Amino acid sequence: MAMDEHSFTVSIVTPDGVVFEYETATLVVLHTTGGEVGIMANHVPLVASLFISEVKVVDEANGQSERLAVNGGFAEFSNNTLTIVADSSEKSTDIDIERAESARERAERALQEAQSAADEHEISRAQLALKRAVTRIHAASVK
Repeated sequence: MAMDEHSFTVSIVTPDGVVFEYETATLVVLHTTGGEVGIMANHVPLVASLFISEVKVVDEANGQSERLAVNGGFAEFSNNTLTIVADSSEKSTDIDIERAESARERAERALQEAQSAADEHEISRAQLALKRAVTRIHAASVK
């Protein structure tokens, strides 16, 4: 389907290159540091920092949607093009849930150890690892 006045282009880019491109999105939901943002065609220009979170891309005309796990970064929207630049990103269909569960368990153990040692730096690292693992699990699990 060709892009119309109700759709826009989405690209997610990481240091490894373009991870995801979609030309007929009708809605994208982002979790920015300022709160949750829904973007539709002709949205005002936007630049926002992103949390480690899910990004939901919807194409209502084709009845499709995609969830992606994104590890921070920022989003820029202008001229009906949304570009997300992130440290890493995975499509829900590419996420190995067993591996993500193992990462969650490791992060939980590391967090407990860091809390016992009162090591603030390691607590922060473990919390970020836990957030990444939980985000990946959720993105892969939600249908």
